[in-house]
Amino acid sequence: MNNSDFIKFFKPSIGQEEINEVVECLKSGWLTTGARAKQFESDFAQYMGVKHAVAVNSCTAALHLALEAVGLQENELVLVPDLTFAATAEVVRYFNAIPVLVDSNENDFCMNMEEAADILERIAAGKKVNGVPEGHGKVRAIIPMHYAGQAANLVKCRKLCDKYDLFMVEDCAHTCPGYYLDEEGKWRMTGSTGDIACFSFYANKTITTGEGGMAITNNENWASRMRVMSLHGISKDAWKRFDKSGSWYYEISAPGFKYNMPDTAAAIGIHQLKKSDIFWERRRSVAKKFTEKLSGLSWLLTPSEMPGRKHSWLMYVIRLTGALPSGLLRNDFIEKLKEKGIGSSVHYMPLHMHPYYIEKYGFHKNDFPIARKLFEEMVSLPLYAELSDDEIDRICLAVREAGGAF
Repeated sequence: MNNSDFIKFFKPSIGQEEINEVVECLKSGWLTTGARAKQFESDFAQYMGVKHAVAVNSCTAALHLALEAVGLQENELVLVPDLTFAATAEVVRYFNAIPVLVDSNENDFCMNMEEAADILERIAAGKKVNGVPEGHGKVRAIIPMHYAGQAANLVKCRKLCDKYDLFMVEDCAHTCPGYYLDEEGKWRMTGSTGDIACFSFYANKTITTGEGGMAITNNENWASRMRVMSLHGISKDAWKRFDKSGSWYYEISAPGFKYNMPDTAAAIGIHQLKKSDIFWERRRSVAKKFTEKLSGLSWLLTPSEMPGRKHSWLMYVIRLTGALPSGLLRNDFIEKLKEKGIGSSVHYMPLHMHPYYIEKYGFHKNDFPIARKLFEEMVSLPLYAELSDDEIDRICLAVREAGGAF
């Protein structure tokens, strides 16, 4: 099989507009954080309907800055989903704070808010919680993650945060755009409910800058803090120091980080954002075709859009829930897809099953049964705007053949 025949797991949709903007950026001689990064921030804030946006070099950076802005301290607690990428909990450890893992809902793969409520009650009552050491500090925040592009239950999460005086930092790495119905029956974008929300523009995301992220908020103080801390804690617009309107003089107000987004990346993001809704419509169309072609198999469950939510469809995650007619196990099924020219992946192995969390917090593989069950059944199929209808047909045929349904 030729490499050109292989259907990659992801492929960014880069048009001539992005290419032209990057070329103009290169010709301008200004490659690091500058006018294009500022424009991307302004455009993104307007798109999301918030007051402030801070462009950074990854969603991990955005999450780190968000927790720093809300004052996370050593030994404090932050509730995070067990079924998530490393970054969601990793940033908590940056502060030597404690990530409190929460199991998943089986229907949407997101954080189980009923279990989160039970954990908060147990902590408030001084009772033992799995993975939480004695002598811990207060609970500071909850980080709901919108798995594969489907919104977590933000209404319940917001209520928990309000009840226990916690901050809600949304992990929106999988959503842009995504929507949910609030209690008043109004559609709201994911990212508009949290105190701070963090987005990813990695290469396989709904829009991309190659590497990049954004933190958004309506709180001016937090936005200012994140902006300062994103570039070494310098207390003024650092990028203006070398512009004709700037000055060489600067002051360091805090030991910050090197998280700024360069203009070369923002040049791509400016035009990706303009196409966000177009990409979303195509992703929705691809997901619908997958569901039509893969439904009805006794050994496979297709993902669904939950009531009151509009899925971003970053990923299309099937579940192998029964014995496959082919006799293959999940990992062999993935290899068979590869042999048939189809890229696929698994998102994710739950955090409690990784060596670091086992050694640090004493977790066992059966501690979060729903997350583990989902992990053992899931396969992520290619889903992106560039997929053609012929490629969709090839993917679905390969899934059926690998499973033994010809």
